[in-house]
Amino acid sequence: FPSQLKSQTPGSAEELRCLKMLNQQPEGSSLEELSSSQGCLKLASTIKAYVATVTESMIRKSAVKEAWRSYYNTSEEQLSPKIAGKPSAHLTLRPQSLAQDGRSQRFGNLSQSCRHAITHWGHSSLHSHVQNMTYRAGRLRVEQPGKYYVYSQIYFRYRGASRDSGPQLVQCIQWQPPHSPPMLLLKGVGTKCWAPEADYGLHALYQGGLFELKAGDELFVSVSSLAIDSNDAAASYFGAFRLDL
Repeated sequence: FPSQLKSQTPGSAEELRCLKMLNQQPEGSSLEELSSSQGCLKLASTIKAYVATVTESMIRKSAVKEAWRSYYNTSEEQLSPKIAGKPSAHLTLRPQSLAQDGRSQRFGNLSQSCRHAITHWGHSSLHSHVQNMTYRAGRLRVEQPGKYYVYSQIYFRYRGASRDSGPQLVQCIQWQPPHSPPMLLLKGVGTKCWAPEADYGLHALYQGGLFELKAGDELFVSVSSLAIDSNDAAASYFGAFRLDL
């Protein structure tokens, strides 16, 4: 009991006698029945007030805690106490050689037309971000299930000396559920024939679509050729964001 209880009674012996009397009171009895002892009546009133204060405080804390829990679980944004906002990611191609990208066992058996997996995306720069998703080595991982708009654009840049007379440009967005091989989600194709005297052959392929994804699903981009302009962050990119429909 708080310190003020001791000031209400003459001494410890009197306190014990009053507490014993309170303990023997029938359930539901009123404090007026203790009126024969003013000391016991004051002690009982103090105990009652103290219990009421503690109970009210516990109820208030429980109500606030439940309100926050309800808000986080039912908010339209599905907010998290750590990171607020809907899952989204926008990755841009790193300004470096793509020689290391290509056919990798980590990406499974890809079709010949889209055999080069792109593994070097920038994800924490002025032009890129990852929020409530996970990025690692070319893959975007879904952490929260839902309907996602998935998109990508690749800016192909063929030098005149090395391009074919009519190269076929293919861009694929691959979907890989946990413990499963990758599956083709989207495919964009362009067959171009540039003039022989042109210094460069330039072509951008964009595609996007809405898909139902589950937690643990991964996404990555593969292409038919690594002749890509990697120096323009606004030209080649890959991303996804959840829509609450």
